Amino acid sequence: MAIKRYISDADTTITNAFNSNLTTRGTGSNMGASDVLEVFSIYGQQASSSAELSRILVKFPTADISTDRTNGDIPASGSVSFYLRMYNCKHAFTLPRNMKLVATPLNTDWEEGLGLDMESYSDKTRDSIEGANWMNSGQPASATATITAQSVGSGLNTRKLLITDAEGNSVNFNIDNSLSTSTATSIALGNANSNATQLATNIAAAVNAADTADTLNISATSSGAVVTLTMTTKSTAANLVADISGTGVDDGAAAITKQFSGAFGAWIVPGAAARNQQDTYSLHETDTFHTGSEDLEVDVSRQVEDWLAGTYSNNGFVLSVTSSQEAYVQRSADDSVTYANTTGSQTSYYTKKFFSRTSEFFFKRPCIEARWNSSKQDDRGNCYFSSSLASQANNLNTIYLYNYVRGQLQNIPDDSTGLVFVNIFSGNLANTLPGTSSIVLPQGGGVPTAGNLCITGGYVSTGIYSASFAITGSRSSLTTIYDVWSNTGDRTVSAYTQYHSGSIEIKDVVGSNINPNSTYATKVTNLKAEYDRAENARFRLFVREKSWKPNIYSKASTQIQNTVVDSAYYKIYRTIDKHDVIPYGTGSTNHTKVSYDVSGSYFDLDMNLLEKGYSYGIKIVYYLNGKYVEQPDTFKFRVDEHER
Repeated sequence: MAIKRYISDADTTITNAFNSNLTTRGTGSNMGASDVLEVFSIYGQQASSSAELSRILVKFPTADISTDRTNGDIPASGSVSFYLRMYNCKHAFTLPRNMKLVATPLNTDWEEGLGLDMESYSDKTRDSIEGANWMNSGQPASATATITAQSVGSGLNTRKLLITDAEGNSVNFNIDNSLSTSTATSIALGNANSNATQLATNIAAAVNAADTADTLNISATSSGAVVTLTMTTKSTAANLVADISGTGVDDGAAAITKQFSGAFGAWIVPGAAARNQQDTYSLHETDTFHTGSEDLEVDVSRQVEDWLAGTYSNNGFVLSVTSSQEAYVQRSADDSVTYANTTGSQTSYYTKKFFSRTSEFFFKRPCIEARWNSSKQDDRGNCYFSSSLASQANNLNTIYLYNYVRGQLQNIPDDSTGLVFVNIFSGNLANTLPGTSSIVLPQGGGVPTAGNLCITGGYVSTGIYSASFAITGSRSSLTTIYDVWSNTGDRTVSAYTQYHSGSIEIKDVVGSNINPNSTYATKVTNLKAEYDRAENARFRLFVREKSWKPNIYSKASTQIQNTVVDSAYYKIYRTIDKHDVIPYGTGSTNHTKVSYDVSGSYFDLDMNLLEKGYSYGIKIVYYLNGKYVEQPDTFKFRVDEHER
């Protein structure tokens, strides 16, 4: 299993497009509950230089990715790639040919919202309902207030300053001339007579003491005579009940410069801060959408790894038309909105739609797809003597040790470094005993210099270790070799511990005077008619050459040889509509490459990737003589979800 998908846990569309009257804009609208997402740039519809834009916000559950990494379900950083995938939604409008999209990580968190209307933009959030729009993130902001201390002498003693937080907690602070240090219930005045700056410091100290005592959820700072109060709990204008009052205000101890006010956090710039990427590498440009109907797939590995490492907060991505193709948007000083097309394109790109996370189509929801090469090329059943006919790399054989304890793969307890050591012996098992000499090996793989007797192997994954080596000779003198795995390369020391010994049939590389075009018969030997979505299934392949023609003696006495094809890949498709659920992963990640061991070829599949209630087909492709050859056989199965 070398692929996992993480469906988005929030997505929405935001826009500054005009309503149908071409007068008012939909900047306050939210579309978080729609099953479609939309991005476009429209030039000159309302006026000769007008610009209308739509962008997509999408966020993914990186906590789930982190958990899977901790559990060993996905590899460590550097061994896995993450791709942002979104799927085209067909529609009746014009497609944006040659459009480019960028996915930019956001600095600000946001709320998905419950809006649906993508035509007249009637589902407004403004500043009173949670849900992102063009101007605001939809995230409640921390309400603030300011107080200016106005100390006029000891006559302020015994006055009160009542402060209430958003949860309705109140503290009625006493202004006390006998105190020089504020408490959670009293504001010191003894050192602040006629000293507004000191009184401001004392007010802030009293509020912070109450916050520490958990009687008030407000923090405070002071600068000069001004005290700034910040609500610990984020709030909105709709739910804010905080207040500042009391005789201290009435009698002049403090003037309320600004009463508490709550709102939703505004973007740094309108349109979800698309120009505010965290650093230059975070900008990921997709391939051009030549026809406008393509799916989106872009490598976001580095950004996801930064989220997992905690370098940046996971606020998701904003998808927009690239800056050279869309108009620039700026908010004016008086908080009205002006739109200028001074750096963008004068061409419209209308309209690109994708399916959202609430889509009824299981395989069309936005996802982060983790891909890695988990194939294990175990040559225990495919081991060859070195030959001048093969390259240096092809003369190497890699063998594996699988440490199963009570049916579970487990690391070898005393192997803290991850290193293992292997000696190769000839003859019979008696030759593998300590004190007997192993075969002298040529340089290559885990043998650093020619003439070594020991191969240095290493850790692959939980309970799995591998070692690579070359061996000289021929079957005329040697047909079977024995591999002995241990904790040290020196078999004479007292600390030597043997882990495992096995046997390997070894072959010769044989040239030919013909140019064969091999064809194969393939079968999945353990295919079931139905699988549960909770299963991680292993599919075993039996492969033989179609041209295999044994003589009568071979038929009577020998099993059919299971052939190993070094480079084989699988794909999974839904049979009802031929939709490729998992296409061939033959690119740089090789994430659908088939493994092999002494029993033949195999691959693992997480059935949770598949939608229940459908039948699926497996297709296999072999890389032969420089090209991919898809095999004619199809292997079908059904996936359902059973009660537990």
